[in-house]
Amino acid sequence: MQDDHPARIVEEASFEAAAIAYVEDFHPPADALGEIQVVVCDLANGHEHCFRIDLGGGETQPCA
Repeated sequence: MQDDHPARIVEEASFEAAAIAYVEDFHPPADALGEIQVVVCDLANGHEHCFRIDLGGGETQPCA
């Protein structure tokens, strides 16, 4: 059975670090601008943090 579900548990020191670790480990496809959007959910309280990551430049910023 193939696991196609995009959700994974990633433990890191910060939400931004978790987003970057997810991208490094699972290589989700980029959009036309070479960016990806990753939503990190805090398992303790359900709060979500959204990040846009530029795969070319490596810059990470909160989603607009």
